[in-house]
Amino acid sequence: MARVVCFGELLLRLSAPGREKLLQSPQLEVRIGGAEANLGVSLSCFGHQVAAVGTVADNALGEAAAGELRRHGIDTTGVRKAPGRMGLYFLAPGAIHRPAEVLYDRAGSAFALAAADAYDWPALLRGADWLHLSGVTPALGANTAAAALAAARAARAAGVRVSFDGNFRPKLWEVWKGDAKAILSELMAEADLLFADYRDMGVVLGGQYPQVEPLARIEAAAGEAFAAFPHLEWMACTIRQPRNVDAHALAGVLVGRDSGTALAPQEEVGPIVDRIGGGDAFAAGVLHGLIKGWAPERTIRFGLAAGCLKHSIPGDFNLVSEADVEALVGEGRFDVKR
Repeated sequence: MARVVCFGELLLRLSAPGREKLLQSPQLEVRIGGAEANLGVSLSCFGHQVAAVGTVADNALGEAAAGELRRHGIDTTGVRKAPGRMGLYFLAPGAIHRPAEVLYDRAGSAFALAAADAYDWPALLRGADWLHLSGVTPALGANTAAAALAAARAARAAGVRVSFDGNFRPKLWEVWKGDAKAILSELMAEADLLFADYRDMGVVLGGQYPQVEPLARIEAAAGEAFAAFPHLEWMACTIRQPRNVDAHALAGVLVGRDSGTALAPQEEVGPIVDRIGGGDAFAAGVLHGLIKGWAPERTIRFGLAAGCLKHSIPGDFNLVSEADVEALVGEGRFDVKR
């Protein structure tokens, strides 16, 4: 098992109940989430030591968010408290042919306003094996972009491996006119493991991928990523084919610099309970397999199974164990557990 440090913003998720549209009835369900926290909770459920780093509002909302992480076994001593507000996002769940809708309300949050030098990275990374970051953090503004870069560079200097999830959010970058291509390129240059597909690489490297099959596009993009980023060893992603809002098909791809391509065959997923956090669950499964030293084929199958299971669980967190995921990969997976 490993010690993994996750740096990012803890969010409050406010969801319309059931399949309602936002404020169709005057109530909202509250959950805690955030890309990096989602991955951290998954890894904690798999048995790893996980530490969260970030900034929350110095009020009851911030304390509740940090407390939820502690409830799932995560070390929150690296989570600062500062005056200000919590970042929010509102979710209207979709149904059948009506897609889900997410509305962000994150501008001016305590995390977004925290100074880039507010984090003592040599101390925060002491004893860590991996640092996990996502592209959501630099998309929030100049301060968070600088902090993410400082974290990645400090990890690289300390011999801590870096996992980076591209998570390109154009609406967030547009708010502050940030140079997504340049900043994401700098972060990817520090990564050992990258969660991205050909669309992300098109943004960062400007490549065109005219291949007909998605797998061929992913492999072409991975080849360009390995050429551009010498530290990069692995690139992983899912291939998602929506049937409708309630049913998708998912496959997994893991490309290694030296080991070629490993595939997890397509799984039908549906009816979907909650797909938010599915990509983070997939990323946690892949990272878990690499930490354990599994073969690429086993690693990507485990990652895809973890991502599929998340679609069955309400909320952002994938509250399943390694044994739960292995049961989905293995035989007799739909039998009643007695």
